[in-house]
Amino acid sequence: MGIDWAGVVALATELPGVEESTWWRTPGLKVGKKGFARLRVEAEGGLVLLCDPQEKAALLASGDPSYYTTPHYDGHPFILIDLDRVDIAQLRELLDAAWWLSAPAKLRRERERAG
Repeated sequence: MGIDWAGVVALATELPGVEESTWWRTPGLKVGKKGFARLRVEAEGGLVLLCDPQEKAALLASGDPSYYTTPHYDGHPFILIDLDRVDIAQLRELLDAAWWLSAPAKLRRERERAG
């Protein structure tokens, strides 16, 4: 288990329209100019990932130490992920879900049609 930023970028850029960029002056991932993931440089580190609020609650309730939050992210649709602990398959699913939340409608439709 575990992955570094380069690995996160490799997974995310398999998705249509994803570009490596910066977001809040840190390495980030965007689709359609909208950020959906960024590497934290704050003390706790980790990956900030856009996440459905119900999914966030379920991940935090699961007790899996890969997922956490800080008071700054309370009430916001972002989950924090410990890249040293996260299961790669689950991270791939979470990146995909974040993509669906962020991607422009045109890209989402194209992906649905490609099926």
